[in-house]
Amino acid sequence: MKYDLIIKGGNVVFHDGVRKADIGVKDEKISCIADSITEDAKEIIDANGQYVMPGMVDTHVHISEPGRTEWEGFETGSKAMAAGGTTSYVEMPLNALPATINKEALDLKLEAAVHQNYVDYAFYGGLVPENLDKLQELADAGVLAFKCFLSDITSDIPGDFTNVDDYTLYKGMQKLAEFDQILCIHAENASVTSGLSKEFAREGKNSGVEYAESRPIVTEVEAVSRAILFAKDTGCKLHLVHISTSEAIQTILKARAEGVDVTVESCPHYFAMTAEQVDEIGPRAKCQPPIRKAEDQAKLWDELLSGNIDWLTSDHSPCTEDLKQGNLWEAWGGISGVQNNVDLMFDLAVKQRGLAVEKFVDLIASNPAKRFNLPNKGEIAVSKDADIILVDPNQSYVVKREDLYYKNKHSAYEGRKIDCRVTKTIVRGNVVFDLEKGIVGNPIGKLMSAQK
Repeated sequence: MKYDLIIKGGNVVFHDGVRKADIGVKDEKISCIADSITEDAKEIIDANGQYVMPGMVDTHVHISEPGRTEWEGFETGSKAMAAGGTTSYVEMPLNALPATINKEALDLKLEAAVHQNYVDYAFYGGLVPENLDKLQELADAGVLAFKCFLSDITSDIPGDFTNVDDYTLYKGMQKLAEFDQILCIHAENASVTSGLSKEFAREGKNSGVEYAESRPIVTEVEAVSRAILFAKDTGCKLHLVHISTSEAIQTILKARAEGVDVTVESCPHYFAMTAEQVDEIGPRAKCQPPIRKAEDQAKLWDELLSGNIDWLTSDHSPCTEDLKQGNLWEAWGGISGVQNNVDLMFDLAVKQRGLAVEKFVDLIASNPAKRFNLPNKGEIAVSKDADIILVDPNQSYVVKREDLYYKNKHSAYEGRKIDCRVTKTIVRGNVVFDLEKGIVGNPIGKLMSAQK
């Protein structure tokens, strides 16, 4: 047979628009795109009435294996990604133990990940105060980029991740510039957010709006500005993760216009929920930076629809259910969201607000693949990996706990109706998720490496 798989009659999303086409897949690659493919294949998928687009390239995922595997493992996490339309991801250097701050820790992750992933994967290295002399070995070992925190995440657990001081940030940027590596930064002012959080907790200010006010917009803007200032001086490539405010994005755009090599991501939860709604949802909606007030979210939407946000990520940061108990000061800060990235944002951005579908694909796939030097990912084109998802804009569903593939089945989106649905996820030509069958086959995910 000429093809292993043919996807017929779908509305295929290309970089310059949408058109009806057939896609032929051979040896895990897209080998033909035509108005009609008449040859036979081992498997034929009817995509009539659905969008056919590249799977999400999620560059911000926390899998807590090894060390905190009870929070999330590679198997359960990648199943959730497959069900949500993600076909490849980059895993953060925390919350596993030990954190990925040297080659030994990276080797533990590489060993744990083998034969467990349903989608393709890669890893970050971490930048912390004690590992400036370990950055080269992590770069040589193939991490896709590096990550550091300007916010306060001090831990007394041996091997856990910690935030950087300004000296470490500056020296780390100098070294990473030499290696031509991207530094991804969680940008919040540690001193101000830590002090305000303690003050608000003492005073019993526990509402969602008050939690947002304990991490005010200025703390994000200040940290972004400091990172940009250091990047200007060192020449380090910069990526600002999970940015939650228009003010910070405008700061980033100004720096880019001045020649700084900087990109920016945001996350579905900042568009799907407001601080005023957090009290009803509870600690499942706690994250850092916080869910912002409705007036600030409206400005963030303007940035997204104007093309000022480079891509979307999940910041999937799961934990056991007991850690989501108590008030907003006591609960773990992280949202389990990777299973609902694509259809939730398609509903909110494309269906409800009129974003062009090809721009949506840029946000979930094309732009992150380009920035992270993954030339085989992120696009429907001949010779690319056949990482393809089918999205039905006419189906609706309610997020239910029993349908979640996470190890710990809780989500800030439980009970939410989403008017769109991922119906199939295909990784390198292999169907790994089918809406009727669920997860299909065995884990086939492969380790990805950047191509400089």
